[in-house]
Amino acid sequence: MTPEEMEARIVRYGDLMPCKTAFIDAHTPGSDSKENFTIIGGGVSESPDQHVHIAETPGFNIGAAGQPPKCRNSLHSHRTAEVFYVHKGRWRFFWGRHGTAGEVTLEEGDIFNIPTGIFRGFENIGTDYGMIMAILGGDDAGGGVIWAPQVIQDATDHGLVLAETGRLYDTKKGEALPDGVNPMPLLTEDELKNYPEVPVDEVVPYYIGRYHDMAALAANKPADIISEDGLIRDKPGFEVEFITRGSLSGPQGGNGRHHVLMIHEGHWRLSWDGSEKTLAPGDCCAVPPGVSYQLDPSMTGTCSLFRVIDTDDPAGPTATDLN
Repeated sequence: MTPEEMEARIVRYGDLMPCKTAFIDAHTPGSDSKENFTIIGGGVSESPDQHVHIAETPGFNIGAAGQPPKCRNSLHSHRTAEVFYVHKGRWRFFWGRHGTAGEVTLEEGDIFNIPTGIFRGFENIGTDYGMIMAILGGDDAGGGVIWAPQVIQDATDHGLVLAETGRLYDTKKGEALPDGVNPMPLLTEDELKNYPEVPVDEVVPYYIGRYHDMAALAANKPADIISEDGLIRDKPGFEVEFITRGSLSGPQGGNGRHHVLMIHEGHWRLSWDGSEKTLAPGDCCAVPPGVSYQLDPSMTGTCSLFRVIDTDDPAGPTATDLN
């Protein structure tokens, strides 16, 4: 693989292209200043304006959400995994039909594998612009977002209509649903019974990894964070490792799997076949199967990254029977 080919598989944090109209709550007060990014795969954006940096998916999608202080993302659910790690800032995650079943605060470097089948939202409660990086299960990220009924109703009041096809239409721009296309139907009361109100003690101990705990586990080898036997036990169609300065020795990759490197801290030197690239905080690199590579910190200081690897497990609901 040439340096140019590898560079095409790196999405630089400074080159991320946001979409401010990605979802149905883009005009709703309190949610109207968020930015969404699709880094690998098309994600679950409902807007044709969303820029996709790398279209090819390795069995999962990588995205991000950037929000100023006090901006929130509205309550929604997914059919496949939605894993967030906090890259910048301080965030409150909340869940339940009205967001009142439970909540937890995450700091930089923390990771949250939010169980499927519950409504969830998140809010930047820090003092600066924050960024959370996301891993979504499946090549099609579960086929889209399932919104709490009140989110769709509020959006309609502010000019955005979601079609049953999953496409978003902005009536403020003169857009309208095409002939023969109906609005996305609201979940009925019977359907809403399938979205449980899960208490905090059934979520926080099992689905959250704290930065300092993961760093301790990764002192001498990559820490197994999300897998069948990991710190967070699940089989979402991918595995997540946490890597620090002391975690790696010898070549990596070359095992027929996709490796996506998500740099959290520090600068890392990626070397392969006599070539090298430097990866900086916020960068994402999709190393293809069969490429043997070496990772080394390129300078002193704290260094950490998340590595996501595809598996043969199908994308689907959270494997609650593992906990």
